[in-house]
Amino acid sequence: MLKHLHISMAYLSLLFFIVRAVWAVRETPMLQARWVKVVPHVIDTALLTFGVLLAITLNFWPLPGWLSAKLVALILYIVLGTMAIKRAKTPAKRAGFALAAVVVFIYMLGAAIQRTPLSWLG
Repeated sequence: MLKHLHISMAYLSLLFFIVRAVWAVRETPMLQARWVKVVPHVIDTALLTFGVLLAITLNFWPLPGWLSAKLVALILYIVLGTMAIKRAKTPAKRAGFALAAVVVFIYMLGAAIQRTPLSWLG
């Protein structure tokens, strides 16, 4: 059940990120709505909580290489996502950072499914 909740939150996080990235590229005022600023934190907190509980339940300590790589990629994903939605100055740069963030998400997905830091290449 934890695995399915974690996976569901991951896809929900990605979906909402893409929606917000599109709004950021289009410079839509919708990004300023209170719920748009709060919901990602709720989703991502649930995602991280279920991930940690899953790792504890499966006794992933010390962390396997694929999970360590996924956590490093998560940090990169957060940085790229912040650039895409808040920090990049132009719509073109926001789009570039958003695309890069989605690529990193796809890498994390591959690392989790393939259980290797090589992700989809493993």
